[in-house]
Amino acid sequence: MDIATIVAGVLTLAIFSFLYRDNPVYKMAESLLIGVSIGYMLVITWTNSLNALLFNPLFGDGRLSLIIPFALGLLMFGRFHRSTNALSRIPIAVLIGSGAGVAIPAMLNERTLKQMSATVVPLVTESGYPNLSGIVIVLGVLCTISYFYFSREHKGVLGKSARVGTWFLMIFFGTTFGYTVMSRMSTFIGRVEFLLSDFLKLTN
Repeated sequence: MDIATIVAGVLTLAIFSFLYRDNPVYKMAESLLIGVSIGYMLVITWTNSLNALLFNPLFGDGRLSLIIPFALGLLMFGRFHRSTNALSRIPIAVLIGSGAGVAIPAMLNERTLKQMSATVVPLVTESGYPNLSGIVIVLGVLCTISYFYFSREHKGVLGKSARVGTWFLMIFFGTTFGYTVMSRMSTFIGRVEFLLSDFLKLTN
């Protein structure tokens, strides 16, 4: 058994000790995880971002156009002093504006246009039978949208449609929560399998 397996097994048991109660061993493992994660992130940021994308091209290759993002990055440190605090608003505004400009078209395509195109399905199959999945999709979309229509009071047909929309929303929330729980259980099973096989050698 190598040292990496021993360290991983001991730290996994330290994390699992929280299942009993909060204790200093768990806090030590939690602090170690946070510290290592921050250190790893700093190294990756320095190597893959600052050096590879800014310092080497700017000072090594002479790409003077990178002076602009370099200057904006330096202005970020203006927040640490009261007299230069206003200067930090410039890179923040550029960051938010450019981020919104990149994110809005991407999110519009992924979360709106693709969702709309997915609802445009034939309600009748090629054999002439009703397409039940397509009918459920269209019905779910219309009822859910009617639930968020607040310009009229939810009475009559609109009220019944909105009530059905809440059922679809609850099904969505339930499946999302179930997926989250199953992903956590998959991680837990993976760590237990590691403890029993690689660390304790109880299984082959």
